[in-house]
Amino acid sequence: MPIDATQPYDDQNIFAKILRGEIPSKRVYEDDFAIAFHDINPQAPTHLLVIPRGAYVSWDDFSARAPDAEIAGFVRAVGTVARAAGLVEPGYRLLANIGQHGNQEVPHLHVHVFGGRPFGSMLARPDQG
Repeated sequence: MPIDATQPYDDQNIFAKILRGEIPSKRVYEDDFAIAFHDINPQAPTHLLVIPRGAYVSWDDFSARAPDAEIAGFVRAVGTVARAAGLVEPGYRLLANIGQHGNQEVPHLHVHVFGGRPFGSMLARPDQG
């Protein structure tokens, strides 16, 4: 069920528990700013999640409140994860869902990194239904 991204951070969300080590994850990367791990319900041959270590509900929350060094570190972590997975060539897709209309399901910022197959258009064009 999509969440309201304007609500305060909930430190009992699944990603907060993964960060604290309360829930196991198959980690592929970690540094001072982020961790990355395999999605438990992959939607592509490669489907990784990158989350910041800080308590941010969404991309909006993160971009408004995080210090510049944390933003830069997180963005660099996303790129590092994609390169390490061998996705730069032939390409990959990044996705960050925000709020109810974006279908965000976990109230902790997370970026999906999809690869391993062609993905086609992002959204249906208005003339295509």
